[in-house]
Amino acid sequence: MITGAHSIIYSKNPEADRAFLKDVLGLPHVDVGHGWLIFGLPPAEVAVHPSEKNDLHELYLICASVDEFVARVGARGLSCSPVRDLGWGRLTQVSLPGGGKLGVYEPRHARPKPVLAATPKKKPPRRPAARRKAKPRRKAEASRRR
Repeated sequence: MITGAHSIIYSKNPEADRAFLKDVLGLPHVDVGHGWLIFGLPPAEVAVHPSEKNDLHELYLICASVDEFVARVGARGLSCSPVRDLGWGRLTQVSLPGGGKLGVYEPRHARPKPVLAATPKKKPPRRPAARRKAKPRRKAEASRRR
């Protein structure tokens, strides 16, 4: 039923943040028109946390080594918050060029197997009308016989 997830990062400078995702993180992307890029992500997971409010959602990217992530983005002139060890994982926030922050963490918790997206079944192409076999018309034949 679910074939993927679409996350949105709101930004005061979307061009700069798109460049970060494309050039720094190297995420694959498609241009859906006028420079509007949609980025592919690796397998994802979702968790539900208790809250006093609804409609509150967060996005974190997952990495194998948060220390390596901090070093790589630091080498490109970007800053990250100090790495915090929270038991379930090690977390940092990278400052995006557009002014926002994006959480990145190295999980220590068990991870579910990724869902393999179901691909819609394609119908076989229709043959051109000239090549289709004509079905016998029983009513027409019967009325001609009368």
